Amino acid sequence: MGFTDMRFNVNLSILFTELPLLERPAAARAAGFTAVELWWPWVDAPVPEESELTALRTALEEAGTRLVGLNFYAGQLPGPDRGALSVPGAESERFRANVPVAVAFGASLGCTTFNALYGNRVPGATEAEQDALARENLAFAARAVAEVDGTVLIEALNAPESPHCPIVSAPKAVEVVDAVNAATGLDNARFLMDLYHLSMNGEDLDEVIDRYTDRTAHVQIADNPGRGAPGTGSLDLAALTDRLRKNGYDGWIGLEYKPGDRPSADAFDWLPADRRAAGS
Repeated sequence: MGFTDMRFNVNLSILFTELPLLERPAAARAAGFTAVELWWPWVDAPVPEESELTALRTALEEAGTRLVGLNFYAGQLPGPDRGALSVPGAESERFRANVPVAVAFGASLGCTTFNALYGNRVPGATEAEQDALARENLAFAARAVAEVDGTVLIEALNAPESPHCPIVSAPKAVEVVDAVNAATGLDNARFLMDLYHLSMNGEDLDEVIDRYTDRTAHVQIADNPGRGAPGTGSLDLAALTDRLRKNGYDGWIGLEYKPGDRPSADAFDWLPADRRAAGS
């Protein structure tokens, strides 16, 4: 496989999960990676104790790993939730409480890229009500990350695995990106292009790359079927990432796949060791 001239980071919320959270940065570094990303690690605590934040910050710093992407609070991940910001009531309030905490934590580690998962459709609220709430909360997040010169990411999930989430195509995600930028005037909302989710939706990945690379600020990969490492499914991820590069993408490629029936440290044989450490 190729994967030339790309910068890879490891998602520590899906890889190395056989280890406690605080041991994962060192394990990623031992596997040769210098950059990592995370879903919000405290699924029941949008505002965790300062000691927990400090412990994770210390683990990342001592391992020599750079945090390059962080999800805002999104409920139970993995699990039934697909975000919180469009869900009226307590979940929306948790999202808003989390935003300044996540931004401050990320910025303290040099991370200014934050993924805001939209959330599921829920009983008792109309689609219009949820979409209005989502626009309000996304604008709130965009203004918060602007304080650290940051970016809010909007991700398209996939309909088979997320049947109650309305953001299940690249065009729909970019439509939300445009709405947030129009509402704030900040132009700091961007598309998170997850090639696994888009392939599960049956989208033409070459067309998505050609159409939306200039709107994309982060990419995630896993093979399909199976959401495994590159080479375990049918996607030509080397060609797809090369197409991204040729279209001008020079950002991070997040490895957000399942290791299968093996330790996570053994799930990177597709990528030569000398190409795992990433520059800035």
